[in-house]
This record gives sequence, C-alpha cells and structure tokens, in this order.
Amino acid sequence: MSVAIIWDLDDDEAGNVQHMVQHGIDKADVAHVFDHPVGSDTSDSSQRPMIFGYTLDGRYITVICEQIDEDTVYPVTAFEVPELI
Repeated sequence: MSVAIIWDLDDDEAGNVQHMVQHGIDKADVAHVFDHPVGSDTSDSSQRPMIFGYTLDGRYITVICEQIDEDTVYPVTAFEVPELI
C-alpha cells in the first residue's frame, strides 16, 4: 500500500513522531507497516482505521491513523500488540 504519510516535526513534543517514540516506534517502522500490511481493523475507542504489520526488526505493531484522502494518512499513534493467530 503506497501512501503519503503526514508527519509532525520530529521535535514537536505534542506531535505524532514523539508520541510513537514513547512507544518505541519510529517513522521507518510505521512506513514499513504501511508498505507491508498484514491486516486492518477499526479502533474501538477512536473509530479510526488501524493497520497491523511487522517492523523490520520483527515486532508486530498496530498503527492507528486518520485517513486524510485515498492516498494520504496521518498516523496518530503506534504500538506493539500481541499477534492473534
């Protein structure tokens, strides 16, 4: 899935980059999941789209995002989740 990802400034403490860093996730992890998704769902709490996938180092994560348009997303947060088999 090739999408444009909107990032806040890296040093914006209230931005999406820093929010994900707090969960041990970086921009490359998120981009990799968008390029190689293994599943999707809708967040129960926010009703936003969720995408699931593996980081380059093998962690299974979800990215919760806002769909800006067909080709653009704004990741709100991302964090490791247990794999559901």
